[in-house]
Amino acid sequence: MVLLGALSAFGPLSMDLYLPALPSLEAEFGAGQGAVQLTLTSVAVGLAVGQLVAGPLSDRFGRKVPVLVGVGAYALASVLCALAPSVWLLVGIRLLQGLAGAAGIVLARAVVRDRTEGTEAARAFALLASIGGAAPVLAPVLGGQLLRVTDWRGVFGVLALIGLVLLVAARWLPETLPAERRVRGGARATVRATRELVGRRAFRTAVLAQGLGFAALFTYISTSSFVLQTGYGLTPVQFSLVFAVNGAGIVAAGQLSRVLVARLGPRTLLVGGLAAQVAGGVGLVVTALADGGLPVLLPVLFVVVAATGLVLPNATALAMADAAGAAGTASALVGVGQFAVAGAIAPLAGLGAAGALLPMAAVMAGASVLGLVAGLRVPRAAGTPPRPLPD
Repeated sequence: MVLLGALSAFGPLSMDLYLPALPSLEAEFGAGQGAVQLTLTSVAVGLAVGQLVAGPLSDRFGRKVPVLVGVGAYALASVLCALAPSVWLLVGIRLLQGLAGAAGIVLARAVVRDRTEGTEAARAFALLASIGGAAPVLAPVLGGQLLRVTDWRGVFGVLALIGLVLLVAARWLPETLPAERRVRGGARATVRATRELVGRRAFRTAVLAQGLGFAALFTYISTSSFVLQTGYGLTPVQFSLVFAVNGAGIVAAGQLSRVLVARLGPRTLLVGGLAAQVAGGVGLVVTALADGGLPVLLPVLFVVVAATGLVLPNATALAMADAAGAAGTASALVGVGQFAVAGAIAPLAGLGAAGALLPMAAVMAGASVLGLVAGLRVPRAAGTPPRPLPD
């Protein structure tokens, strides 16, 4: 589970480690805030598209080989990011980095689904979310400290080193999909499984709720460094500490989900987490309109961010319960919903003035409201494994 958590942390690690360096990257290339934020959006798009490839391939060839290929390619792409001579080339390489890193994310979920179901799966996904939540806790703090001795290029060098370490560790990952359970029929079988999954209301609504909930978090990830450093005057180290506290909230909420899921069920926890996001998002908008200071801003921001520790694992458990015969494909669709929706919505926060709170607050609140609507549409009986998908 620790190794699976590390593999699933590729996404937040790729985005969070160099967040404190975004203003300095903007200054070096002479690019605007929107162009710099595209280096985050492109890796999110890569993570989404890459899962569409890695997930179905793992249903056909097993889980282990795609992990090893993806992690190795991720390490190489990180080296190329460190050598990028322009912001636009960096955007392109970050897309490749996301494509490679997607394998670890999608296959961590698939391995859990291979081994567990129902409440046990919800607990396992909550544990993955907590381990993955350590990335938002540690990455910005580490990134802030790295900037004391290196620049943003050195940060990508560290990502390359992390990729190499995980490549070695992943050699001990057990194969959880034996040959007799693998999907035959190539692309045609993948299309059939996709149609079957998307045709299920429980799957559709859970994926949409997760994507919108994550969009609120990703908006915070891609914009908060400008708001808190440029708008509110925090130093990179102070910003990383604030980010760490919010990341600790994700971990705490994930642990709370593990404790409560057997009693309340994943749907109730999902709706509760989305409702908390809405409350925090509305608080952010009010804070922006009233020109509130940090003592008001930071607590409501904490609520929105921490609530994702309830949203993500329970939405994942509800969606993956519908994946009896094609866990890799289902995991890929879950990942696409998460990163594609977030990648489409988060850039809207960059349309305002640099450092302004209101655009970030409005996008986070809007995504949270839509996420709650989707969460309420998840059937109350969702979470019990249905009939297996056809071979």
